[in-house]
Amino acid sequence: MTLARPAEQEQFAAALHDMLTAADVPGAARRWAAGDHAAGLGVWRRLAGLGVTALAVPEKWGGLGASPLDVVVACEELGHHAVPGPVAESVAAVPELLRALIEGGPGSADGWRPAEDPRSADDPRSADGARCEELCGGWLTRLAAGELGTLAMPPRLPYAVDADAADMVLLVSVEAVAIAVPEARHQSVDPARSLFDVASGPVLARGPAVADAACRAGRLGALASAAQLLGAGRALLEASVRYAGQRVQFGRPVGAFQAVKHRLADAAIGLEFARPLLDAAAVALAVDSATAARDVSAAKVACADAAHRAARAALQVHGAIGYTREHDLSLWLTKVRALVPAWGTQAEHRAVVMAALTGDGEAAWS
Repeated sequence: MTLARPAEQEQFAAALHDMLTAADVPGAARRWAAGDHAAGLGVWRRLAGLGVTALAVPEKWGGLGASPLDVVVACEELGHHAVPGPVAESVAAVPELLRALIEGGPGSADGWRPAEDPRSADDPRSADGARCEELCGGWLTRLAAGELGTLAMPPRLPYAVDADAADMVLLVSVEAVAIAVPEARHQSVDPARSLFDVASGPVLARGPAVADAACRAGRLGALASAAQLLGAGRALLEASVRYAGQRVQFGRPVGAFQAVKHRLADAAIGLEFARPLLDAAAVALAVDSATAARDVSAAKVACADAAHRAARAALQVHGAIGYTREHDLSLWLTKVRALVPAWGTQAEHRAVVMAALTGDGEAAWS
């Protein structure tokens, strides 16, 4: 496998970068943190216009049927610009979950009704695989068109991210997938990221296919989160390099001092070494490799460590101003701190890698 991404993916990333640069994402993120989602949803509509929200949706349901590597490329750029909203959930995990439920065969869809159906949602009605496909397919179409989805997967993901801005909220267990009802709101360390307790509503699907669908959604969600971290780490390093050339101490730019050079070089090396692991994990998921669980966990560990290292370097270079919410650097610093433990802690993912390397089993994090 070549370590270089194909030219079309580099062009896609460049197009996303240009669009997001012009969209004032930092301003949208600040308003999102204040509870005003209008500007952020406007960014998501523009992302839908470029096909980002349709990447993981099969062509049959109005999507692009893209590869996990395409999803990774997009999520990295969304992390690079600190786009607010349920990125890993809506772009990757929810469409993968719904697609896997359709492919998994017959299930049930008890009690759920479209909003226009006058019958009570308390009147359960069993459904075969065709009915489950109809419901999941309808939601996939909506996701491809730009609606947002989020989910909770207790105990690994106890909260649903940004459920107040999402058009669909799911509660996933190894036994069933249910429509979820948002309840209490919790503030994340990232002001532009809200966490919600959810209560189970009508069951969308249950049966043997659910556990496998949850596993597949968990892997792609973790990989998308790793890509966000890599992108955020890149942004922090770029900001640090710029500032190191502008900030003057003792008559010289701080970037001229060896200690600062070494700190930034360490951050750059960490990010550069993490990307091949991220791309290799995407390829492993695409071919359903036996090592996919290990590869995804290795990528999450590497990207989280690299982003955390870049964040520490950014704080050292910027000094006290980097701690203030008024400085845009805080948008990425808090994003990294929130995403490092999301979709599996470092300890959990390291345990998966260790189990695979020692032959003690390779149970997926999800």
